[in-house]
Amino acid sequence: MTSTTMTSTTMTSTTATGTIPALPPVVERIYEDVLRRNAGEREFHQAVHEVLESLAVVLNRHREYTDLKTVERICEPERQIIFRVPWQDDRGEVHINRGFRVEFNSALGPYKGGLRFHPSVNLGIVKFLGFEQVFKNALTGMPIGGGKGGSDFDPKGRSDTEIMRFCQSFMTELYRHLGEYTDVPAGDIGVGAREIGYLFGQYKRITNRYESGVITGKGLGWGGALVRTEATGYGAAFFAAAMMAAAGESFDGRRAVVSGSGNVAVYGIEKIHQLGGTVVACSDSSGYVVDEKGIDLEVLKHVKEVQRARIDVYAERVPSASFVPGGSIWDVPCDVAVPSATQNEIDRDAAATLVRNGCRYVVEGANMPSTPEAVGLFREAGTRFAPGKAANAGGVATSALEMQQNASRDRWTFEHTEDRLEEIMRDIHTRCFETADEYGSPGDLVLGANVAGFLEVAEAVHALGLV
Repeated sequence: MTSTTMTSTTMTSTTATGTIPALPPVVERIYEDVLRRNAGEREFHQAVHEVLESLAVVLNRHREYTDLKTVERICEPERQIIFRVPWQDDRGEVHINRGFRVEFNSALGPYKGGLRFHPSVNLGIVKFLGFEQVFKNALTGMPIGGGKGGSDFDPKGRSDTEIMRFCQSFMTELYRHLGEYTDVPAGDIGVGAREIGYLFGQYKRITNRYESGVITGKGLGWGGALVRTEATGYGAAFFAAAMMAAAGESFDGRRAVVSGSGNVAVYGIEKIHQLGGTVVACSDSSGYVVDEKGIDLEVLKHVKEVQRARIDVYAERVPSASFVPGGSIWDVPCDVAVPSATQNEIDRDAAATLVRNGCRYVVEGANMPSTPEAVGLFREAGTRFAPGKAANAGGVATSALEMQQNASRDRWTFEHTEDRLEEIMRDIHTRCFETADEYGSPGDLVLGANVAGFLEVAEAVHALGLV
Protein backbone atom coordinates (compact mmCIF):
# COMPACT_ATOMS: atom_id res chain seq x y z
CA MET A 1 0.00 0.00 0.00
CA THR A 2 1.06 3.57 -0.64
CA SER A 3 -0.10 6.44 1.54
CA THR A 4 0.32 10.11 0.72
CA THR A 5 0.59 13.15 2.97
CA MET A 6 0.05 16.60 1.47
CA THR A 7 0.97 20.05 2.76
CA SER A 8 0.76 23.38 0.96
CA THR A 9 4.23 23.02 -0.50
CA THR A 10 5.43 19.43 -0.13
CA MET A 11 4.27 15.86 -0.48
CA THR A 12 5.74 12.78 1.14
CA SER A 13 4.85 9.18 0.34
CA THR A 14 5.19 6.04 2.41
CA THR A 15 5.78 2.81 0.49
CA ALA A 16 6.91 -0.71 1.30
CA THR A 17 10.49 0.57 1.30
CA GLY A 18 9.91 3.44 3.74
CA THR A 19 9.21 7.16 3.50
CA ILE A 20 10.15 8.85 0.25
CA PRO A 21 11.47 12.42 0.58
CA ALA A 22 9.25 15.37 -0.31
CA LEU A 23 9.36 16.57 -3.90
CA PRO A 24 9.94 20.17 -5.01
CA PRO A 25 6.68 21.99 -5.79
CA VAL A 26 7.39 22.13 -9.54
CA VAL A 27 6.99 18.33 -9.82
CA GLU A 28 4.74 17.67 -6.84
CA ARG A 29 1.51 17.86 -8.86
CA ILE A 30 2.87 15.47 -11.51
CA TYR A 31 3.67 12.85 -8.89
CA GLU A 32 0.29 13.27 -7.20
CA ASP A 33 -1.34 12.55 -10.57
CA VAL A 34 0.82 9.44 -11.07
CA LEU A 35 -0.25 8.14 -7.65
CA ARG A 36 -3.91 8.76 -8.44
CA ARG A 37 -3.82 7.15 -11.89
CA ASN A 38 -1.69 4.15 -10.91
CA ALA A 39 -3.01 3.13 -7.50
CA GLY A 40 -1.13 0.38 -5.67
CA GLU A 41 1.81 0.19 -8.10
CA ARG A 42 4.47 1.02 -5.51
CA GLU A 43 7.54 0.07 -7.56
CA PHE A 44 6.32 2.29 -10.39
CA HIS A 45 5.70 5.12 -7.91
CA GLN A 46 9.24 4.71 -6.60
CA ALA A 47 10.79 4.82 -10.08
CA VAL A 48 8.80 7.90 -11.08
CA HIS A 49 9.59 9.69 -7.82
CA GLU A 50 13.32 9.12 -8.28
CA VAL A 51 13.23 10.65 -11.75
CA LEU A 52 10.97 13.57 -10.80
CA GLU A 53 13.27 14.47 -7.92
CA SER A 54 16.01 15.08 -10.49
CA LEU A 55 13.84 16.87 -13.05
CA ALA A 56 12.85 19.82 -10.89
CA VAL A 57 16.05 21.62 -11.88
CA VAL A 58 15.25 21.05 -15.58
CA LEU A 59 11.67 22.31 -15.32
CA ASN A 60 12.81 25.40 -13.48
CA ARG A 61 15.20 26.15 -16.34
CA HIS A 62 12.99 25.10 -19.29
CA ARG A 63 9.44 26.36 -18.96
CA GLU A 64 8.38 24.70 -22.22
CA TYR A 65 8.50 21.24 -20.63
CA THR A 66 5.84 22.34 -18.14
CA ASP A 67 3.70 24.11 -20.72
CA LEU A 68 3.70 21.12 -23.08
CA LYS A 69 3.25 18.60 -20.23
CA THR A 70 6.31 16.73 -21.45
CA VAL A 71 6.95 14.92 -18.18
CA GLU A 72 3.32 13.84 -17.87
CA ARG A 73 3.41 12.43 -21.40
CA ILE A 74 6.56 10.43 -20.67
CA CYS A 75 5.11 9.10 -17.38
CA GLU A 76 2.08 7.65 -19.20
CA PRO A 77 2.72 4.47 -21.23
CA GLU A 78 1.71 4.60 -24.87
CA ARG A 79 0.15 1.15 -24.55
CA GLN A 80 -0.45 -1.40 -21.78
CA ILE A 81 -1.26 -4.97 -22.81
CA ILE A 82 -2.50 -7.63 -20.36
CA PHE A 83 -3.51 -11.09 -21.53
CA ARG A 84 -4.33 -14.62 -20.40
CA VAL A 85 -1.73 -17.37 -20.93
CA PRO A 86 -3.27 -20.88 -20.69
CA TRP A 87 -0.94 -23.88 -20.85
CA GLN A 88 -0.79 -27.55 -19.90
CA ASP A 89 1.88 -29.25 -17.79
CA ASP A 90 3.37 -32.71 -18.33
CA ARG A 91 0.66 -34.33 -16.18
CA GLY A 92 -2.11 -32.81 -18.26
CA GLU A 93 -3.10 -30.19 -15.67
CA VAL A 94 -4.17 -26.84 -17.10
CA HIS A 95 -2.64 -23.63 -15.72
CA ILE A 96 -3.59 -20.00 -16.28
CA ASN A 97 -0.98 -17.26 -16.01
CA ARG A 98 -1.10 -13.59 -16.84
CA GLY A 99 1.04 -11.95 -19.52
CA PHE A 100 2.06 -8.31 -19.78
CA ARG A 101 3.69 -5.98 -22.28
CA VAL A 102 3.94 -2.27 -21.49
CA GLU A 103 5.01 -0.30 -24.57
CA PHE A 104 6.11 2.81 -22.75
CA ASN A 105 7.66 5.24 -25.20
CA SER A 106 8.66 4.99 -28.88
CA ALA A 107 9.84 8.56 -29.52
CA LEU A 108 13.42 7.40 -30.14
CA GLY A 109 12.68 4.11 -31.90
CA PRO A 110 10.81 0.81 -31.54
CA TYR A 111 9.98 -0.29 -28.02
CA LYS A 112 12.90 -2.26 -26.57
CA GLY A 113 13.05 -4.13 -23.30
CA GLY A 114 13.10 -7.59 -21.80
CA LEU A 115 10.53 -10.19 -20.78
CA ARG A 116 10.59 -11.38 -17.15
CA PHE A 117 9.09 -14.72 -16.07
CA HIS A 118 8.79 -14.70 -12.27
CA PRO A 119 5.96 -15.13 -9.73
CA SER A 120 6.44 -11.52 -8.54
CA VAL A 121 5.57 -10.04 -11.95
CA ASN A 122 2.55 -7.76 -11.98
CA LEU A 123 1.55 -4.61 -13.85
CA GLY A 124 3.31 -2.28 -11.40
CA ILE A 125 6.59 -4.19 -11.67
CA VAL A 126 6.42 -4.18 -15.48
CA LYS A 127 5.63 -0.45 -15.56
CA PHE A 128 8.51 0.39 -13.25
CA LEU A 129 10.88 -1.62 -15.43
CA GLY A 130 9.49 -0.08 -18.62
CA PHE A 131 9.76 3.46 -17.24
CA GLU A 132 13.40 2.87 -16.27
CA GLN A 133 14.00 1.36 -19.71
CA VAL A 134 12.92 4.56 -21.48
CA PHE A 135 15.74 6.55 -19.86
CA LYS A 136 18.26 3.73 -19.94
CA ASN A 137 17.78 3.20 -23.66
CA ALA A 138 18.03 6.93 -24.31
CA LEU A 139 21.38 7.05 -22.47
CA THR A 140 22.87 4.44 -24.81
CA GLY A 141 22.54 6.85 -27.74
CA MET A 142 20.96 4.04 -29.78
CA PRO A 143 17.67 4.54 -31.71
CA ILE A 144 15.47 2.50 -29.37
CA GLY A 145 12.41 3.33 -27.29
CA GLY A 146 11.44 1.75 -23.99
CA GLY A 147 9.17 -1.13 -23.06
CA LYS A 148 9.01 -4.18 -20.79
CA GLY A 149 6.95 -7.32 -20.38
CA GLY A 150 6.66 -10.70 -18.79
CA SER A 151 4.46 -13.07 -16.86
CA ASP A 152 3.86 -14.36 -13.33
CA PHE A 153 4.87 -17.81 -14.64
CA ASP A 154 7.64 -19.50 -12.62
CA PRO A 155 10.02 -21.53 -14.83
CA LYS A 156 11.85 -23.06 -11.83
CA GLY A 157 11.32 -26.79 -11.60
CA ARG A 158 9.52 -26.97 -14.94
CA SER A 159 10.58 -29.32 -17.71
CA ASP A 160 11.76 -28.11 -21.10
CA THR A 161 8.49 -29.23 -22.67
CA GLU A 162 6.43 -27.36 -20.09
CA ILE A 163 8.44 -24.20 -20.66
CA MET A 164 8.05 -24.65 -24.42
CA ARG A 165 4.26 -24.95 -24.11
CA PHE A 166 4.09 -21.87 -21.93
CA CYS A 167 6.29 -19.81 -24.27
CA GLN A 168 4.25 -20.87 -27.29
CA SER A 169 1.01 -19.86 -25.57
CA PHE A 170 2.54 -16.56 -24.43
CA MET A 171 3.75 -15.70 -27.94
CA THR A 172 0.45 -16.71 -29.54
CA GLU A 173 -1.01 -13.54 -28.05
CA LEU A 174 2.06 -11.29 -27.91
CA TYR A 175 3.16 -11.76 -31.55
CA ARG A 176 0.49 -9.37 -32.89
CA HIS A 177 2.11 -6.51 -30.96
CA LEU A 178 5.72 -7.16 -32.06
CA GLY A 179 7.89 -6.32 -35.06
CA GLU A 180 11.45 -5.17 -35.75
CA TYR A 181 10.12 -1.64 -36.35
CA THR A 182 7.44 -1.84 -33.63
CA ASP A 183 8.49 -3.69 -30.47
CA VAL A 184 11.58 -5.85 -29.90
CA PRO A 185 11.63 -7.84 -26.64
CA ALA A 186 14.61 -9.64 -25.12
CA GLY A 187 15.29 -11.80 -22.07
CA ASP A 188 15.31 -10.87 -18.39
CA ILE A 189 14.91 -12.82 -15.14
CA GLY A 190 13.62 -16.30 -15.99
CA VAL A 191 14.02 -15.78 -19.73
CA GLY A 192 17.28 -17.00 -21.23
CA ALA A 193 18.37 -18.41 -24.57
CA ARG A 194 16.11 -21.46 -24.17
CA GLU A 195 12.98 -19.36 -23.64
CA ILE A 196 13.97 -16.89 -26.38
CA GLY A 197 14.29 -19.85 -28.77
CA TYR A 198 10.80 -21.14 -28.00
CA LEU A 199 9.33 -17.63 -28.24
CA PHE A 200 11.00 -16.86 -31.56
CA GLY A 201 10.07 -20.29 -32.95
CA GLN A 202 6.40 -19.63 -32.26
CA TYR A 203 6.62 -16.10 -33.73
CA LYS A 204 8.17 -17.53 -36.91
CA ARG A 205 5.56 -20.27 -37.06
CA ILE A 206 2.61 -17.86 -36.76
CA THR A 207 3.89 -15.09 -39.03
CA ASN A 208 5.75 -17.23 -41.59
CA ARG A 209 8.64 -14.72 -41.40
CA TYR A 210 12.23 -15.25 -40.29
CA GLU A 211 12.36 -11.78 -38.76
CA SER A 212 15.59 -12.03 -36.74
CA GLY A 213 15.37 -8.46 -35.51
CA VAL A 214 12.05 -9.03 -33.75
CA ILE A 215 13.70 -10.44 -30.60
CA THR A 216 17.19 -10.29 -29.12
CA GLY A 217 19.19 -12.59 -26.90
CA LYS A 218 19.00 -15.31 -29.56
CA GLY A 219 21.35 -18.27 -29.80
CA LEU A 220 24.61 -17.65 -31.65
CA GLY A 221 23.71 -20.15 -34.37
CA TRP A 222 20.51 -18.36 -35.37
CA GLY A 223 21.04 -14.62 -35.25
CA GLY A 224 22.38 -13.98 -31.76
CA ALA A 225 25.23 -11.60 -31.03
CA LEU A 226 28.49 -12.37 -29.32
CA VAL A 227 28.87 -10.64 -25.91
CA ARG A 228 25.07 -10.48 -25.40
CA THR A 229 25.22 -13.01 -22.54
CA GLU A 230 28.05 -11.12 -20.86
CA ALA A 231 26.83 -7.62 -21.73
CA THR A 232 25.03 -6.38 -18.60
CA GLY A 233 27.69 -7.66 -16.20
CA TYR A 234 30.55 -6.47 -18.40
CA GLY A 235 28.83 -3.13 -18.90
CA ALA A 236 28.43 -2.53 -15.15
CA ALA A 237 32.12 -3.26 -14.63
CA PHE A 238 33.08 -0.90 -17.47
CA PHE A 239 30.89 1.81 -15.95
CA ALA A 240 32.47 1.27 -12.54
CA ALA A 241 35.92 1.55 -14.11
CA ALA A 242 34.91 4.86 -15.70
CA MET A 243 33.67 6.13 -12.31
CA MET A 244 36.97 5.19 -10.71
CA ALA A 245 39.00 6.76 -13.51
CA ALA A 246 37.10 10.04 -12.97
CA ALA A 247 38.24 9.90 -9.33
CA GLY A 248 41.82 9.02 -10.30
CA GLU A 249 41.44 5.41 -9.17
CA SER A 250 41.04 1.92 -10.66
CA PHE A 251 39.97 -1.62 -9.78
CA ASP A 252 43.56 -2.61 -8.97
CA GLY A 253 43.60 -4.19 -5.52
CA ARG A 254 39.93 -3.36 -4.88
CA ARG A 255 37.72 -5.79 -2.98
CA ALA A 256 34.22 -6.18 -4.45
CA VAL A 257 30.94 -7.86 -3.53
CA VAL A 258 28.42 -8.78 -6.25
CA SER A 259 24.94 -9.95 -5.25
CA GLY A 260 23.17 -12.55 -7.33
CA SER A 261 24.61 -15.39 -9.37
CA GLY A 262 22.80 -15.08 -12.70
CA ASN A 263 24.28 -13.75 -15.93
CA VAL A 264 24.68 -10.19 -14.65
CA ALA A 265 26.52 -11.27 -11.52
CA VAL A 266 28.64 -14.00 -13.11
CA TYR A 267 29.92 -11.85 -15.94
CA GLY A 268 30.24 -8.79 -13.74
CA ILE A 269 32.53 -10.86 -11.54
CA GLU A 270 34.47 -12.04 -14.60
CA LYS A 271 35.11 -8.53 -15.89
CA ILE A 272 35.95 -7.10 -12.46
CA HIS A 273 38.61 -9.79 -12.12
CA GLN A 274 39.96 -8.96 -15.57
CA LEU A 275 40.13 -5.28 -14.59
CA GLY A 276 42.20 -6.05 -11.49
CA GLY A 277 39.60 -6.29 -8.73
CA THR A 278 38.77 -9.26 -6.50
CA VAL A 279 35.16 -10.31 -5.94
CA VAL A 280 34.92 -12.07 -2.58
CA ALA A 281 31.19 -12.79 -2.32
CA CYS A 282 28.10 -13.57 -4.41
CA SER A 283 24.64 -14.89 -3.60
CA ASP A 284 21.30 -16.39 -4.56
CA SER A 285 17.94 -16.51 -2.79
CA SER A 286 19.19 -19.19 -0.35
CA GLY A 287 22.11 -17.17 1.03
CA TYR A 288 25.60 -16.08 0.05
CA VAL A 289 29.15 -17.42 -0.20
CA VAL A 290 32.34 -15.69 0.88
CA ASP A 291 35.62 -16.69 -0.73
CA GLU A 292 38.52 -14.58 0.47
CA LYS A 293 40.74 -15.86 -2.34
CA GLY A 294 38.28 -14.46 -4.87
CA ILE A 295 35.31 -16.20 -6.47
CA ASP A 296 36.45 -19.06 -8.72
CA LEU A 297 34.60 -18.30 -11.99
CA GLU A 298 35.05 -21.76 -13.44
CA VAL A 299 33.39 -23.39 -10.44
CA LEU A 300 30.66 -20.74 -10.17
CA LYS A 301 29.74 -21.08 -13.85
CA HIS A 302 29.55 -24.86 -13.57
CA VAL A 303 27.37 -24.70 -10.45
CA LYS A 304 24.95 -22.09 -11.81
CA GLU A 305 24.98 -22.68 -15.58
CA VAL A 306 25.55 -26.44 -15.87
CA GLN A 307 24.25 -27.92 -12.62
CA ARG A 308 21.71 -25.13 -12.05
CA ALA A 309 22.33 -25.70 -8.36
CA ARG A 310 22.10 -23.46 -5.29
CA ILE A 311 25.05 -21.33 -4.27
CA ASP A 312 25.92 -23.55 -1.27
CA VAL A 313 27.22 -26.14 -3.76
CA TYR A 314 30.00 -23.67 -4.62
CA ALA A 315 31.12 -23.68 -0.97
CA GLU A 316 31.07 -27.49 -0.94
CA ARG A 317 33.47 -27.56 -3.90
CA VAL A 318 35.83 -24.72 -2.92
CA PRO A 319 37.74 -25.21 0.38
CA SER A 320 38.42 -21.47 0.85
CA ALA A 321 34.70 -20.58 0.63
CA SER A 322 32.02 -20.52 3.30
CA PHE A 323 28.24 -20.44 2.87
CA VAL A 324 25.98 -18.17 4.93
CA PRO A 325 22.31 -19.20 4.75
CA GLY A 326 19.97 -16.21 4.51
CA GLY A 327 21.44 -13.07 5.99
CA SER A 328 22.68 -10.04 4.05
CA ILE A 329 25.57 -10.22 1.63
CA TRP A 330 26.10 -6.51 2.30
CA ASP A 331 27.55 -7.42 5.71
CA VAL A 332 30.70 -8.49 3.84
CA PRO A 333 33.21 -5.58 3.84
CA CYS A 334 34.13 -4.29 0.38
CA ASP A 335 35.39 -1.29 -1.58
CA VAL A 336 32.91 -1.81 -4.43
CA ALA A 337 29.33 -3.09 -4.13
CA VAL A 338 27.49 -4.28 -7.25
CA PRO A 339 23.87 -5.20 -6.42
CA SER A 340 22.83 -7.47 -9.29
CA ALA A 341 19.92 -9.52 -7.98
CA THR A 342 16.60 -7.66 -7.83
CA GLN A 343 14.84 -4.42 -6.94
CA ASN A 344 15.15 -2.92 -3.42
CA GLU A 345 17.70 -5.46 -2.19
CA ILE A 346 19.75 -2.73 -0.45
CA ASP A 347 17.68 -0.99 2.21
CA ARG A 348 18.83 1.73 4.60
CA ASP A 349 20.28 -0.76 7.10
CA ALA A 350 22.30 -2.54 4.42
CA ALA A 351 23.48 0.82 3.07
CA ALA A 352 24.53 1.91 6.56
CA THR A 353 26.55 -1.30 6.93
CA LEU A 354 28.27 -0.76 3.57
CA VAL A 355 29.17 2.83 4.49
CA ARG A 356 30.38 1.80 7.96
CA ASN A 357 32.60 -0.87 6.40
CA GLY A 358 34.22 1.65 4.06
CA CYS A 359 32.48 0.93 0.74
CA ARG A 360 33.59 3.60 -1.76
CA TYR A 361 31.49 2.73 -4.83
CA VAL A 362 28.00 1.31 -5.35
CA VAL A 363 27.20 0.33 -8.94
CA GLU A 364 23.71 -0.98 -9.68
CA GLY A 365 23.83 -4.07 -11.86
CA ALA A 366 20.11 -4.76 -11.36
CA ASN A 367 17.12 -2.47 -11.91
CA MET A 368 16.49 -0.19 -8.91
CA PRO A 369 18.16 -2.52 -6.35
CA SER A 370 18.61 0.30 -3.81
CA THR A 371 15.71 1.83 -1.90
CA PRO A 372 15.36 5.64 -1.86
CA GLU A 373 16.54 5.66 1.76
CA ALA A 374 19.66 3.71 0.81
CA VAL A 375 20.45 6.06 -2.07
CA GLY A 376 19.98 9.05 0.23
CA LEU A 377 22.38 7.59 2.76
CA PHE A 378 25.02 6.90 0.09
CA ARG A 379 24.75 10.51 -1.07
CA GLU A 380 25.06 11.84 2.49
CA ALA A 381 28.10 9.66 3.15
CA GLY A 382 29.86 10.66 -0.07
CA THR A 383 29.77 7.11 -1.44
CA ARG A 384 29.97 7.28 -5.22
CA PHE A 385 26.72 5.82 -6.57
CA ALA A 386 25.77 4.71 -10.10
CA PRO A 387 22.05 4.16 -10.80
CA GLY A 388 20.92 1.11 -12.75
CA LYS A 389 19.54 3.07 -15.69
CA ALA A 390 23.13 4.09 -16.44
CA ALA A 391 25.29 1.31 -15.00
CA ASN A 392 23.33 -1.69 -16.29
CA ALA A 393 22.58 -0.31 -19.75
CA GLY A 394 25.14 -2.67 -21.31
CA GLY A 395 22.57 -5.39 -21.88
CA VAL A 396 20.16 -3.32 -23.91
CA ALA A 397 23.04 -1.58 -25.70
CA THR A 398 24.32 -4.94 -26.91
CA SER A 399 20.78 -5.95 -27.85
CA ALA A 400 20.70 -2.89 -30.09
CA LEU A 401 24.02 -4.02 -31.56
CA GLU A 402 22.41 -7.41 -32.20
CA MET A 403 19.58 -5.64 -34.04
CA GLN A 404 22.16 -3.84 -36.18
CA GLN A 405 23.82 -7.11 -37.11
CA ASN A 406 20.47 -8.75 -37.90
CA ALA A 407 19.44 -5.83 -40.13
CA SER A 408 22.67 -6.01 -42.13
CA ARG A 409 22.87 -9.84 -42.15
CA ASP A 410 26.26 -9.44 -40.49
CA ARG A 411 28.06 -10.93 -37.52
CA TRP A 412 30.77 -9.13 -35.56
CA THR A 413 33.63 -10.65 -33.62
CA PHE A 414 33.57 -10.88 -29.83
CA GLU A 415 36.42 -8.36 -29.61
CA HIS A 416 34.71 -5.80 -31.86
CA THR A 417 31.39 -6.09 -29.99
CA GLU A 418 33.07 -5.84 -26.60
CA ASP A 419 34.96 -2.75 -27.73
CA ARG A 420 31.68 -1.15 -28.85
CA LEU A 421 30.11 -2.03 -25.49
CA GLU A 422 32.98 -0.49 -23.54
CA GLU A 423 32.80 2.64 -25.69
CA ILE A 424 29.05 2.96 -25.09
CA MET A 425 29.38 2.52 -21.30
CA ARG A 426 32.17 5.08 -21.06
CA ASP A 427 30.10 7.50 -23.15
CA ILE A 428 27.13 6.99 -20.81
CA HIS A 429 29.31 7.81 -17.82
CA THR A 430 30.64 10.92 -19.54
CA ARG A 431 27.12 12.13 -20.39
CA CYS A 432 25.87 11.57 -16.84
CA PHE A 433 28.95 13.17 -15.29
CA GLU A 434 28.88 16.24 -17.53
CA THR A 435 25.09 16.68 -17.23
CA ALA A 436 25.28 16.58 -13.43
CA ASP A 437 27.92 19.31 -13.55
CA GLU A 438 25.90 21.41 -16.01
CA TYR A 439 22.82 21.28 -13.79
CA GLY A 440 24.62 22.22 -10.60
CA SER A 441 25.20 18.82 -8.94
CA PRO A 442 28.79 17.76 -9.70
CA GLY A 443 29.37 14.04 -9.24
CA ASP A 444 25.66 13.21 -8.79
CA LEU A 445 25.24 10.45 -11.36
CA VAL A 446 21.60 9.88 -10.36
CA LEU A 447 20.67 13.40 -11.39
CA GLY A 448 22.98 13.22 -14.39
CA ALA A 449 21.42 9.99 -15.68
CA ASN A 450 17.85 11.13 -15.15
CA VAL A 451 18.34 14.55 -16.72
CA ALA A 452 20.43 13.35 -19.67
CA GLY A 453 17.97 10.56 -20.45
CA PHE A 454 14.96 12.84 -20.08
CA LEU A 455 16.38 15.54 -22.34
CA GLU A 456 17.08 12.97 -25.07
CA VAL A 457 13.52 11.64 -24.98
CA ALA A 458 11.88 15.05 -24.48
CA GLU A 459 13.53 16.49 -27.59
CA ALA A 460 12.19 13.61 -29.69
CA VAL A 461 8.73 13.83 -28.10
CA HIS A 462 8.50 17.52 -29.06
CA ALA A 463 9.82 16.91 -32.57
CA LEU A 464 7.10 14.33 -33.26
CA GLY A 465 4.28 16.64 -32.20
CA LEU A 466 1.30 15.83 -29.97
CA VAL A 467 1.19 12.08 -30.51
